[in-house]
Amino acid sequence: MNTFGRKFRVSIFGESHGEMIGVVLDGVPAGLELSEKDFEKDILRRKSGAKGTTPRLEADVPMIVSGVYEGHTTGAPLTVAFRNGNTQSSDYELFEAMPRPGHADLTAALKWDDCQDPRGSGHFSGRLTLPVVAAGVVAKKILEDATILDELPFSAVNASIVELGGIPREAGSDPSEVTDEWKKAIDDAIREGDSLGAVVECTVPAISPGYGEPFWDSVESVVSHAVFAIPGVRGIEFGDGFAASRMKGSEHNDPIGADGLPEKNGSGGANGGITNGAPLKFRVAFKPTSSIRKAQRTFNFQTGEMDTLEVPGRHDVCFALRTPVIVEAVTAIALADLVLMR
Repeated sequence: MNTFGRKFRVSIFGESHGEMIGVVLDGVPAGLELSEKDFEKDILRRKSGAKGTTPRLEADVPMIVSGVYEGHTTGAPLTVAFRNGNTQSSDYELFEAMPRPGHADLTAALKWDDCQDPRGSGHFSGRLTLPVVAAGVVAKKILEDATILDELPFSAVNASIVELGGIPREAGSDPSEVTDEWKKAIDDAIREGDSLGAVVECTVPAISPGYGEPFWDSVESVVSHAVFAIPGVRGIEFGDGFAASRMKGSEHNDPIGADGLPEKNGSGGANGGITNGAPLKFRVAFKPTSSIRKAQRTFNFQTGEMDTLEVPGRHDVCFALRTPVIVEAVTAIALADLVLMR
C-alpha cells in the first residue's frame, strides 16, 4: 500500500494537483530536535527550476501538523504536509484517451477502475517524493542520534549522479555539479523533445556491522524495497553488482584485513544480508522521463486506433537530476527502521 517500515513507519498521502501532499511517520523516538527549518536544505536539493528539470515551481513549505511540541518530537505520529499551488491540470486531459507510453496512466486506470485522479499523474507523480524527502530528514536525525543506541552506528548518507544519458561523470569533477558533457546531452535532448536517464550512486561511509537479517530482511532487501518506491527506478546493484557475474571468485571475494573489515568491498558492505562494517555502497538506475514532446505512435482508446501522441505540459527532461537527495532519503528511512528494530 502506501506505508513502509515495521518500527519506523512511513505513510505518504495526496495527489500531485490535490490540495496538499504529505507524510505521516509513526515510531519516531521522542526528544529529537525538529523544526520546519530542518527540512529546508534537502527540500532545496530536490527542487525544480534548473535546466533539464520541470518549470513547475512550488513553494514546498513544510507544515508540521502533529508530533512536535516546543521544538522536540513527542513520540506521537509526526505529520508533515505541503500545499500544492502551481498546477495546470488541463495538460493531462489528453491522457485519458491516450495513456502515455512508459507511464502509469494505463495501469492506474486498470487498477482503480478509472477512479484515479489523473491530474499531474495523481498519486503516481514524482511530486510525492517531496514528503519522502521530508521523511528522510527525520530518518537522518534518528541515525545521527547517539542516545538511541549506546554508540553512533552510522555516518552521513551521501548520493550523487555518476552517469547521465550513458555518459560517466568526468574524473575529478564536483559530485554536486552537472558536468559540461551532461549539459550538452541535456541541451540535445531538449532540442529533440526527448529525455534522459541517469545512474545515482549512494554510500554510507561508516556503518556498524550487524544490521539486517538473513533472507527476507537482508539489508540489501530492505534498502531495495525502499529504493524501488521512487518513481522511475529500473535497477539497483550493490558493490561489484552485475559485474560480479563476469568475475571469478578470486576476483570478487573480499579478503578480510587485520581490522576485521573487507579490504576491497566488492559486496557493497554486506554479507549474508548483514552489514559487515565496510561502507554500504550501491548504484540506482533511473529511466528517462516518460513524458516527452517527441511524437510517439501509441493506441488511442477513444478512437480505437493507433495514433500519434505529443505530450504537452511541463515535464523534466531528466528527472534523475533531482533524485540523489531522494535516494538518500529512502536509504535513511530503511536504515532507521533497521536501527529501531534492533
